[in-house]
Amino acid sequence: MTNRVFCAKMPLMARLILKTEIERVVKHLFNKEISPVVSIEERFGDYASNAAMALAKDVGLSPRDTAEKIKRELEKSETITEKISKIEVAGPGFLNFYVKDAVFAENLKEILSSGDDYGCNNSRAGEKVMIEFTDPNPFKEFHIGHLMGNMIGESIARLLEISGAEIKRAIYQGDVGMHVAKSVYGLLHGNTKDGGSSIRDKFEELKKVSEKTVQAVFDRAALLATAYAFGARKYESDESARREIAAINKKIYDRSDEEINRYYDEGKKWSMEYFEEIYHVLGMRETKKGGHFDYYYLESETGKLGKKIVGEYLEKGVFRKSDGAVVFPKEKSGLHTRVFINSEGLPTYEAKELGLAKIKYEDYPYDTSIIITGNEVDEYFKVLLRAMEYIYPDLAKKTKHISHGMLRLRTGKMSSRMGDVKTAIELIEDIKKRVADKISDSDLSDKDKERVVGKVSLAALKYSILKQSPGKDIVFDFEKSISFEGDSGPYLQYTYARCMSVLRLAEKRGIVPNVDYFPEKITEIEKKLYSFPDIISEAEKNFTPNRVCTYLIELARLFNSFYAEQRIVDERPESQYRVALTKATAITMKNGLHCLGIESPDKM
Repeated sequence: MTNRVFCAKMPLMARLILKTEIERVVKHLFNKEISPVVSIEERFGDYASNAAMALAKDVGLSPRDTAEKIKRELEKSETITEKISKIEVAGPGFLNFYVKDAVFAENLKEILSSGDDYGCNNSRAGEKVMIEFTDPNPFKEFHIGHLMGNMIGESIARLLEISGAEIKRAIYQGDVGMHVAKSVYGLLHGNTKDGGSSIRDKFEELKKVSEKTVQAVFDRAALLATAYAFGARKYESDESARREIAAINKKIYDRSDEEINRYYDEGKKWSMEYFEEIYHVLGMRETKKGGHFDYYYLESETGKLGKKIVGEYLEKGVFRKSDGAVVFPKEKSGLHTRVFINSEGLPTYEAKELGLAKIKYEDYPYDTSIIITGNEVDEYFKVLLRAMEYIYPDLAKKTKHISHGMLRLRTGKMSSRMGDVKTAIELIEDIKKRVADKISDSDLSDKDKERVVGKVSLAALKYSILKQSPGKDIVFDFEKSISFEGDSGPYLQYTYARCMSVLRLAEKRGIVPNVDYFPEKITEIEKKLYSFPDIISEAEKNFTPNRVCTYLIELARLFNSFYAEQRIVDERPESQYRVALTKATAITMKNGLHCLGIESPDKM
């Protein structure tokens, strides 16, 4: 699917036509302006609207009488009758609409001609969006929790892109703070897990490795994680270590110690190289600027500005002093009091976020700023946005916070503080081993197997995360996630590969896709394909990639039933239509998977 501000011109889908015509008819009949909801319906027609029920009280009629009046007026519209075969009033006053079979069949031509552009729209054309996601902290490993933010953020970015928005991906990382001080303490004083060489010696050894190999990158990251775990344990158990770590924290902020600066600078560089390697493994696209994000923001940069902003608005009465700290009081937020400058005079996360908001907008004057985080900071963000309303009211209105749940394995939540964190790479490698065992008997070459294992493993992981609504926790299930049947990413990939296999056979036999041979009665597949642009529009509007997941599973099941029930490629003329239907399904599956950040292998 292409990334551009304007997609190819698409014909208006029935859903949008119905919405526009209902608005017009209601204005004509009742002199009322409404924004009717038109939803996809699968049991009673193809689309439905409750517009009459919502309107009835205001016009002094029963919902059914209101619906009947709207129905009769809509039936006079050539715009409606061109695509709609029947309108029914049902239940307490629903309007149900049936789309003509010829419209569904004709849409196959649109899919075949649009190809990668099928499903895109211009609903956000010209809109500038900065989306911040992932946000792993330097000096700590990229753990399984970061996968949630990365995969949800990337999918939402892609949904917004194909809706015409100009997207800039941003990442914000904590390169200062107590976690960094604990890591530096560990580098200075710690021992490796086996109790052998000191972490300092291992650090110097890895520093001498000039080649930037993948293994070296991961070895360095693992050492930093070991240093952090050592420092975190000492901070909790040793009073003298706690005092030294606090002192290191201040020295990192003011850059006053040459030795600490050396460990800090090298460790931060190692972390950034490690994260970029992770993004490559996860299949993120590189940006024009190089790297996988357009903008990289660091707390060491935002903190200074954030502290200055808080000081300025302290004088204006937005903040107040409390026990040596500066706080945003409960009576201002209406929620709870939060500290913005601590008693040691250092900016907290809240103050840094104020600095970040200003820097982001100066770098890229966005129309919308989307921030994706774990839901453990929901309450913090509510207060932060209230503070922004006093300081940057325009930016507060442009800011959208989306939170996600936690990703857990059946062994439960793990802690980087204790050094037993499950890293993202470890999880991916575990999945790869299981997938490799699953396809070991396939006819693919060893090279193709390796390629498929990588794609299928990521599909299993991404789909497991994205199929849930973003706010829910996820317990990752290895067996369900890698299944080639049922509700899984590999099942979707397998369906696409099956479509491509059919198309290769058709090409070999000289059968070309041709929609003109469509049958008297179409299948449910055509109806499902027709609704794809509506699903994409709904998903991007509500920031819900899970809606795309549900749609693709439904489409895959319909196609696989169709495949099982009849021969698609044969000598009859109707085969050309069935091949066209298969190709349209493949295009739609591929475009939908693209929105989820999942690759579509031609063979499996």
